[in-house]
Amino acid sequence: MPSTAPWPRRVVIAVAFAVTLLAMAVPAGAHPYGYPQTVTVAADAARPEVVHLRWKAGGVDELTLLGAKLGLLPQDRVLLDGAISFQASDATVLASSAPFTSYLLTQMTVSSDGHACAGTVDPPRDLTGSGVDVDYTCTGPVGAARVEVRMLSDLDQAYQTVATGPQGQRQVYGPGRYAHDWALGDVPAASEASVADHDHDRATAWKVAGSVGPLLLVAAVVALLRRQVRRRRLARPRPS
Repeated sequence: MPSTAPWPRRVVIAVAFAVTLLAMAVPAGAHPYGYPQTVTVAADAARPEVVHLRWKAGGVDELTLLGAKLGLLPQDRVLLDGAISFQASDATVLASSAPFTSYLLTQMTVSSDGHACAGTVDPPRDLTGSGVDVDYTCTGPVGAARVEVRMLSDLDQAYQTVATGPQGQRQVYGPGRYAHDWALGDVPAASEASVADHDHDRATAWKVAGSVGPLLLVAAVVALLRRQVRRRRLARPRPS
């Protein structure tokens, strides 16, 4: 027998459930307001002309979304309501493809002394776990490198990337700040003011997730409940 709980009570219960899920810090899936993607910037002690980047997606659903965008996965894996139909094999398909390699080298670039560095992608063994490594070989020893990161920004400009580098350097890539200069040679650690600026950028990225995410989730729950109530009303027998 269907429940006869009044409509306002249904909304209260649903919203409380949504807030509980958010408090547990469960990622919301493939969209810019979930866990941010990350990039690690590092020098090579044995090869001073090489800069290492390691990229990792914020969630596995983003790999499916990217695979569909690159034509490697069926377009119907991205549903009309924005949900992503992820499969465990998606990461394998993406990791072994030439389009993914080309995408990485297009969306992440490195230059030193005004000259572009040539990138080489190391085929990832565990794209969902450890991410993917890209080595950039420059024309000479690198003391400072300009690293540009636009990963997933062509899918949605709201995507941001939290990057870390040597000696505590940090940067949040996103709209209006896709390029950043990194010190990779024998230089002093980042100043306290610089670190504070990076902390502010990271805090801003998480504030976006905290403010927009709950609104989207509550709106989806309310819409679902309205649909259920409408169906039950239509299913009730009309008085003769």
